[in-house]
Amino acid sequence: MRLALAEGVAASVRAERPDVPVGAVVLDPAGAVVAVAANERELTGDPTAHAEVLALRRAAERQQEWRLDGHTLVVTLEPCTMCAGALVLARIERLVFGAWDPKAGAVTSLFDVVRDPRLNHRIDVRGGILEAECGAVLRGFFGR
Repeated sequence: MRLALAEGVAASVRAERPDVPVGAVVLDPAGAVVAVAANERELTGDPTAHAEVLALRRAAERQQEWRLDGHTLVVTLEPCTMCAGALVLARIERLVFGAWDPKAGAVTSLFDVVRDPRLNHRIDVRGGILEAECGAVLRGFFGR
């Protein structure tokens, strides 16, 4: 989670087009870092350039496989519906997130996309990891 936090903070202080400080890390089944990303929506002008989606893309490219069975995604903020859906489609085994997102969270707050029994894959979830730190970074960014 600390690596994800550092990625998110780096994106928020980027000289050219700072972005919301959300960072994500994909870990392989042994716990090794496979991919790291931060939000790049402002940088790229791409509405899908959320940290989770970019980390999944990079992990799939590195693994040369879109199925990320056994992998864990660590992210500083509860994923939105788009990202939660992407996690299910990528077959991520475990999701670890920091702060809850009461306005757009699709893992616990508003919906539970990743554990919906109607889908073909469900993800083990652990939320609230370094919640205070993750939340403080986000509040600081929006406070500026």
